[in-house]
Amino acid sequence: MVELDAIDWQIIALLNEDGRMSSAEIARRMGDIPARTVNHRIDSLIERGVFQVRAILDPGRLGYPVMADVFIQVEPGRVREVADRVAQFPQVSYVACATGGMDVSISVRVRSNEELFNFVADSIGNIPGVRRTETYLLPIKLKDLPGWMPDEATAALEEFSSSD
Repeated sequence: MVELDAIDWQIIALLNEDGRMSSAEIARRMGDIPARTVNHRIDSLIERGVFQVRAILDPGRLGYPVMADVFIQVEPGRVREVADRVAQFPQVSYVACATGGMDVSISVRVRSNEELFNFVADSIGNIPGVRRTETYLLPIKLKDLPGWMPDEATAALEEFSSSD
């Protein structure tokens, strides 16, 4: 586990707000911290694997408005094989092995309900080892991983805001 201090969390929160924010702008918004220190901390956070810098696409704006979670029940002994196979599909944005009544959980983005049906019935349904699927349309997304921040970040931001 990586230990972060309030300055690290403040930098992360500002980059989460705008990933293109410069070290100089972050330093200016934080107050008494040199841009060079901010730059060093960003480099360190990236090197330690705390975060990555990348573009986050908006699937809805790119013509993929249909979002669904699909839960897959798999024959015993084939869970990893099926999960690895499902992870190969470009429509799948998330794959996890699960416990309970279903063995694999995936998130899917497609252009239409018909495309979703065909993908689940034909592509997933024809993978050897798949017993059955349950599909849930997700008409509204309130929060997604790119906006997620742990409690420690909230506390650091409150401390940062109260020091202004």
